[in-house]
Amino acid sequence: MTVPSESELEFLRSIDTPTVCNLVEIVAPERRGHGYTVKHLHCPFPELPPMVGFARTVTFKAKDAVPLGQAGYMQKRLDYLDYVAAAPRPSIMVMEDLDGEHVGYGAFWGEVQSNVHKALGCLGVVTNGSIRDIPMIASGFQMLAGSIVPSHAYVHVVDFGIDVTVHGMAVKSGHLIHADRHGAIVVPADKIGEMRSALDGLAAREAKIIAAARAGGDIAAIKAAMKG
Repeated sequence: MTVPSESELEFLRSIDTPTVCNLVEIVAPERRGHGYTVKHLHCPFPELPPMVGFARTVTFKAKDAVPLGQAGYMQKRLDYLDYVAAAPRPSIMVMEDLDGEHVGYGAFWGEVQSNVHKALGCLGVVTNGSIRDIPMIASGFQMLAGSIVPSHAYVHVVDFGIDVTVHGMAVKSGHLIHADRHGAIVVPADKIGEMRSALDGLAAREAKIIAAARAGGDIAAIKAAMKG
């Protein structure tokens, strides 16, 4: 796995997720139609800056209790904490709710889990499941979730360190994730240098079109700007 440098991570933190999507399109055109979330995610803290971290992948359920015979579930939860805390860091939890038509039935995320995961080096979570305890969430912990509910019901981890898909974004454990209020994307870690090099050209093209539009909306000027 390609491990980004600190300067590359800092570059990613300096731009928003739509810009990351635009840059990925430029350096990896085959990624234009996939690798990012394609459905709305609730973001209770839109003012937080973008988060950039390594995926910790988890599947979970909440509608039904842990099946009988799983007496070792507490050990699974302890092993799960080791997984969350492992390198590389910082991490972002990417969690797939497996409750099907009842997705979001119970919230894994609230005051307790946000504080625990923040202490283990986690920046936030991206999940198709639900969240709760919004005013009590750990400071600076970002959340992108499919829904908001009041109860945790019978929420329990099914598996971790496996491939997951959250709102159309397929993720493997260790993938580099960029996320903000708009959604999330898997960043091709070996392309960050190319993305950084492409940023000035992208910004200049967009600025030229916007300037033409703001200059009075002359259609000829706008067409000329779009042609480059």
